[in-house]
Amino acid sequence: MADTVELTASPRDRVGKGAARGLRREGRVPGVIYGDKKPPEPIVMERKDLWMQIRTGQFLNTIYMLNVGGETTRVIPRDVQFDPVRDFPIHVDFLRLGAGARVTVEVPVAFINESESPGLRRGGVLNVVRHAIELRCLPEAIPEQLEADLTGLEIGDTLHVSAIKLPEDVELTITDRDF
Repeated sequence: MADTVELTASPRDRVGKGAARGLRREGRVPGVIYGDKKPPEPIVMERKDLWMQIRTGQFLNTIYMLNVGGETTRVIPRDVQFDPVRDFPIHVDFLRLGAGARVTVEVPVAFINESESPGLRRGGVLNVVRHAIELRCLPEAIPEQLEADLTGLEIGDTLHVSAIKLPEDVELTITDRDF
């Protein structure tokens, strides 16, 4: 997992549809921090700062140190809502992380050693059914990606999740079948 990233937000005193619309007109994004047996905390962020993090492609799998009014909180994004026309973020939810808390995240799958696959070399096509796999782990142990090795796969072969080596202290959320 990459290092923790710092983000800045401000506390929000007004909540509701009217207040949120006003913030969006100013180029800001309303949000909320919840979890860890504490009350929800309404926040507001600059759209540009949030957009730069979303564009990294790892936004929902990254741990952030969120500075809200001088108080720093360790969080992970849980949801981002986008404007259906302009594709701007219009709301963001963060989950507050307590000590020892395990999180559920979707991690992308990268396919390695395609050149070592006789099936692909002979013109076979890689049919990817799952581009991401849902894992449960400690926030510090979130992998950036899982690697599926294609070495030796022939045409018609199937690669199941059991063939992917998981990092230590990381477990699959789906355990009842080998997909």
